[in-house]
Amino acid sequence: MPIELSIRPLTAQSFAPFGEVIEADPSTMRLINGGTTERFHGLFSPEIAGEGARVIVNIFRGQPRAFPYEIGMMERHPFGSQSFSPLSGRPFLVAVSPDEDGKPGAPQVFLASAHQGVNYRRNTWHHPLMAIGEISDFLVVDRDGPGNNLEEFFFETPFVIREPQI
Repeated sequence: MPIELSIRPLTAQSFAPFGEVIEADPSTMRLINGGTTERFHGLFSPEIAGEGARVIVNIFRGQPRAFPYEIGMMERHPFGSQSFSPLSGRPFLVAVSPDEDGKPGAPQVFLASAHQGVNYRRNTWHHPLMAIGEISDFLVVDRDGPGNNLEEFFFETPFVIREPQI
């Protein structure tokens, strides 16, 4: 029988063990371009490892998930971080797990607002993109290069999440 998970709001503090929340943080703001632009500086730093690796920028188009939704697997990227920033003005779900002896522990699920992104650190267990409500585009900063940068784990007992209240 699936184990039901709660959905929490995404905050920098609650997400810190897994990576960074990408949002307009007033503490990082600098005025540029003659004072006409606010720059929110250094919100995350992409991580890449391996000879021939490079940072790339992609657009992922996510199909909305149907609820209740079962989380039956997690993945991680041993050679690079991966960030997701919404482009469609829609909230999305983020599921991450602590590492427990090389396997993901119980997932934690967060509701990211339409103005928040996430950067999963290297080797952070996370669920693939979870768009909600309608098809949504995301700007994704990722690693490209040689080597297998994907590890997947499938749970014996899945976890389930109910439809988020947005």
